[in-house]
Amino acid sequence: MQKQTKPITHPLAEVFGFPVNNFSAEAKRFRAKRLCPYNNRVPNCTKDKANDPLGTCSIFSDAGISITCPIRFRQNWMIVDAAAGFLFSPNSNWTSLTEVKLKDKHGQSAGNIDVVLVAYDESGCVTDFGALEIQAVYISGNIRNPFNYYINDPENNAQMDWTKQTSYPRPDFLSSSRKRLAPQLIFKGGILKAWKKKLAVAMDFVFFQTLPKLEEIDKENADIAWLIYDIKYNLSNNKYDMELTKIVYTKFEQALDKITKSDAGNIEEFIDILQAKLDERLEHKPDAPLIDHFQTDWMPK
Repeated sequence: MQKQTKPITHPLAEVFGFPVNNFSAEAKRFRAKRLCPYNNRVPNCTKDKANDPLGTCSIFSDAGISITCPIRFRQNWMIVDAAAGFLFSPNSNWTSLTEVKLKDKHGQSAGNIDVVLVAYDESGCVTDFGALEIQAVYISGNIRNPFNYYINDPENNAQMDWTKQTSYPRPDFLSSSRKRLAPQLIFKGGILKAWKKKLAVAMDFVFFQTLPKLEEIDKENADIAWLIYDIKYNLSNNKYDMELTKIVYTKFEQALDKITKSDAGNIEEFIDILQAKLDERLEHKPDAPLIDHFQTDWMPK
């Protein structure tokens, strides 16, 4: 994981694919044209708003650098190579398809699969397939304000101090796992499991560290491969590169159980909270029964 050598004074790690202090001709062009260097479906960044994109690829936090845009994971398409190594046998012919709609038994949408990898024979017929899901990190707080402030004058604002501003943006790992990752596993992963098809999940190192410890097994018996990537600074070109640092192999049910189940806290503490709220309610109960508020002239006295 890339460690910071000086205090972090703002949240912006990468904007339109470049560190905020990169003022090369290429970086300036990407910022001016609002381009995406990571294989978006169009040349431009389309995050948040197509006509006013929020070109923040990753952000700083105390834990390191977190990838906040799923397109960021498409750097050099290394994620599909890693996924194919898990999904298919060596020397298979395969290709990848993005944003493939998945339906359940009743024809209801279970969402789009980020990337479907398809193996095919010499005749071009499908022989196997598997899925690759990409899990970026949600942000709590306001990232648009520091982004707008920086992009208005990058050279003067690259070293801005945003620490005193309200709603300072930070990675929201809990929401990322429970509101995004868990539903993906339940709905899309459940269908793939029923079909006996494998799933690869790409995420960054910092996010993975916040998940419950998963029970690792050997690759041959795994249903899921967790592709863990790190963001590392490249001094030679003043850019960050994504690198595969680890692959964790798990069974589907065990991983889902770990991620979706919370460890129970102290029941006595919860009862204390209930008692305090009950005491407050009873101390402020109305003087008259609730029905008196609805009494009208035509109702019997």
